[in-house]
Amino acid sequence: MSAPWIPIAWAALHVVKAAVSPIGGHLSDRLNRKGVIVAGWVVYALVYGGFALAGSAAALVPLFLVYGVYYGLTEGVEKAVVADLAPAGRRGAAFGAYHAVIGLGALAASLVFAAVWKAAGAPAAFALGAALSLVSAAWLSRLDLRPAAR
Repeated sequence: MSAPWIPIAWAALHVVKAAVSPIGGHLSDRLNRKGVIVAGWVVYALVYGGFALAGSAAALVPLFLVYGVYYGLTEGVEKAVVADLAPAGRRGAAFGAYHAVIGLGALAASLVFAAVWKAAGAPAAFALGAALSLVSAAWLSRLDLRPAAR
């Protein structure tokens, strides 16, 4: 993809994310938050698996748009889990800790991704991301996310 198309692709991803976010929130309120997050992480794994296998920019564009579905299913719902689990008087601290972990995790993940890309190529880096997302989804599906009795 040439440089002028990159901001257009990101804008399109955000349109998808904005369209899916209310659906993700509704599903998390109506069904359960964990299931929506697990579904989002599976979408992430499928997108990264697709990135690993894609042979052309034409194949990347629809995958990139589906990446917006992952964000729409997970971003708000993950924050709702934090609000659910944190005691009322500690929600600010809980969100601060959540964002610190997200930031540090993203930094570490980016460094590992770059190292794998450099050592083994882009397909290997994306395949690792897909595999780790599936492992994380499986692990999350086994966790109890119900708030402790207060």
